[in-house]
Amino acid sequence: MARFHTDCVERPLRICFKLLGHFIGSHPWWFLIVPLILSTCLGSGFYFLKDRMSNNIEEQFTPVYGPAKTERRYIQETFPGNDSMFSRLRLSTDGNYATFIATSDRNILTVESLQHILDLDLKVRSMVVQFDNKSFEYVDVCAQVMGSCSSNDMLEIIENNANKIEEVNLTFPWYYSSSKSFPLYLSLGSVKLDKENSVVKSAKAIQLHYYLLEDNKTKNDIWLESFVNLVSNSSSTSIQVSYSTSMSMQWEFQKTPASVIFLFSITYAIAITFSILSCWRLDNVRTKVWLASCGVFSTGLAVLSSFGLLLLLNQPFVMTVASCPFMILGIGLDDLFIMISCWQRTRVLDSVPDRLAETYKEAAVSISITTMTDALALFLGCSSPFGSVRSFCLYAGISICFCYLYTITFLGACMALNGQREAGNKHWFTCAKVPEDLPSKNSKVFSVCCVGGSYNRISEKEEPESMSHFFERFYGPFLTHKSMKVCVFVVYAVYLALSIYGCLILEQGLDVRNLALDNSYVIDFYNNQRQHFSEYSCNVMVAVKQPFNFRDEDQQKHLCLCISKFESLDFVNSTLAWFLSFQQYANVTNVNISSQDAFQTHLHHFLELNFMFTQDLNLTVDNEIQASRFFIQTLNKTPMQDLMTVLRTTAEKCSVNLLVYHPAFIYYDQYTIIKDNTIQTILVAVIVMFVISLILTPNPLCSAWVAFTICSVIVGVMGFMALWGVSLDSISMINLVMCIGFSVDFTAHISYAFSSSPKSDVNEKAKDALARLGYPILQGALSTILGVVVLSMSGSYIFRTFFKIVFLVVMFGLLHGLVFIPVFLTLSGDSW
Repeated sequence: MARFHTDCVERPLRICFKLLGHFIGSHPWWFLIVPLILSTCLGSGFYFLKDRMSNNIEEQFTPVYGPAKTERRYIQETFPGNDSMFSRLRLSTDGNYATFIATSDRNILTVESLQHILDLDLKVRSMVVQFDNKSFEYVDVCAQVMGSCSSNDMLEIIENNANKIEEVNLTFPWYYSSSKSFPLYLSLGSVKLDKENSVVKSAKAIQLHYYLLEDNKTKNDIWLESFVNLVSNSSSTSIQVSYSTSMSMQWEFQKTPASVIFLFSITYAIAITFSILSCWRLDNVRTKVWLASCGVFSTGLAVLSSFGLLLLLNQPFVMTVASCPFMILGIGLDDLFIMISCWQRTRVLDSVPDRLAETYKEAAVSISITTMTDALALFLGCSSPFGSVRSFCLYAGISICFCYLYTITFLGACMALNGQREAGNKHWFTCAKVPEDLPSKNSKVFSVCCVGGSYNRISEKEEPESMSHFFERFYGPFLTHKSMKVCVFVVYAVYLALSIYGCLILEQGLDVRNLALDNSYVIDFYNNQRQHFSEYSCNVMVAVKQPFNFRDEDQQKHLCLCISKFESLDFVNSTLAWFLSFQQYANVTNVNISSQDAFQTHLHHFLELNFMFTQDLNLTVDNEIQASRFFIQTLNKTPMQDLMTVLRTTAEKCSVNLLVYHPAFIYYDQYTIIKDNTIQTILVAVIVMFVISLILTPNPLCSAWVAFTICSVIVGVMGFMALWGVSLDSISMINLVMCIGFSVDFTAHISYAFSSSPKSDVNEKAKDALARLGYPILQGALSTILGVVVLSMSGSYIFRTFFKIVFLVVMFGLLHGLVFIPVFLTLSGDSW
């Protein structure tokens, strides 16, 4: 195959960067001071950080245009709530509430346990709370039913008297008294029944709810906070209490950023230490200690500038953005090591501007490729339907741009100033001129502290590090040996097989519990709810969206057929519908409701007796039914996302225009789009990355291998994150979008070095590329891992997930960059 090079863009870029490097080397102070002034000015945006915080869970972690939000809007407009007739069943949102679950290892339906529950209930209802210099109690803010606070079924059944439990024969899942029926499955958990009937023998959990009016959020929040403080120490020897409120998850989620603030200082301390150690030389002149410190400082300036700019531009700051500095630190240090490696290959005797020009000529294009791919991958993520992904991608993308800008300017100026020190053969710490060789009169200790500036007299370049020698003399020849190439292909086949298997078992969706810290009280509550109240799932609204003649038998048959289809689903337990109850009422009272006047007259009487059903009808001025709704009780026999999808599909297939809705669907909508959206974003990003690398690298085969690496690394990350217990959700999607850019970094450097190598033999090209960039790539990988490793100790699922995926990306990127791709590139033969 004939050689084919596309360096029409790459060659002019190298020339431009060479000129830029020479200019910066000639005027370093300008490029040192201006970035400091710019970052200081932009950093003023942090003044608005508190105002820009946007951590609403629904806004950030559910699809912006999810179907359930449209369905909720319809329900709210068609069936507005009635403050005087509260109904938990008919809420279009989660509502404002406090709740606790009392559990017992034995039977909780004992006088002793129930008395403890009644005592706690009394404390909650009589709790005095201060607001606006006034005192109020639960009765002042409670959701009401006909002038009284909504009651808890279990306490109403025993008439708030623990001794009554010995007189009542509870039945499950419904309990019927002389005047009312109670859905006991909502308040009684882990129930054991008599084998011959539905009488309850024992239970292990009771859940109580305290619903509030929604007219004053501030007042409600104060009461809910007081509830949490009261109930937090309410467990006793006979019962254990777990608790939550409608705001608990939001409050706990907002605590997450504070939980990792102390990790920032640890991370930057580790990064500075690693950078200094890896850039340390025994030569007191050639050591790059200050450059290492400036490289870390440069990433800090990038975060300060980018975050400050976006805060000044009124961009929302979501909690997930807090992981950006860890990522930018790794990227910035990767660029630093590449720059230092290229500087060390320049002639020592050349002037500082000339050395920096050669450094930019060799390093800047490679760094530009990785920056463009990283940034564009993130900017593509800004089209995500999830607010948290959009915010992260915007902040991270702009941060990478500033990181690149400051690497070229600020870090370049630091290299020039450090180069001036080296040119004067000055000590790295004292800046005093030191001898290059050890004077005969001095001891060897003197050489350790006060001698430096040596270089290779033949090549006139700095002496390479021992690790560079390792890559050039040992690792390169070892990897390019024929037998090792076979082993590499076997290892890759195993890697690919495990990755594909992981992708096949990858679970989808965000468990809301993961938004709270591990030690949060809501975790215990959700665990108890799952353990004791998992048999029954949600009560789904089904709205009849069209005007419907319930008197017409043919139309009733169509609707009943739809109900039959719902009830035929294995996870549907029962149906509650006003028109079925009305028909039963008509049959019992022996009235004819076939005529319009009779229907409306008797419906009016029926609704007076069953006033809750009035909220299920949307009537015109002429009392015609414009829309109505009924409810289907579901069982926990299928995953919630499948339940939602099947119910929607069933509704669409009905001849009647129906809509299904439950407040939980707002969160489960992510299941319907997360997979397709992730795949779409990745495919578009791969195409964009291929085009960029095709433009900026001198060989199209190099671009093809870069695109191949992106796909291979992403498949590996998705597969192994499933094996590591990470699901595909909006949080992991953030990291996968970031992974697209990260996966390019290591391979792009090696591929570019391979294609631009002057060697003719492909094996020699691979050795040369590894000798030049093997160690800097290893340094960059280690610095990135060290930059995020502290997140593995975080008490937040979000930041642990960030660590896991970044760790996988870096390890697989490193594996491809230093093992797979150097071998694969040698297969192209004379194409180079």
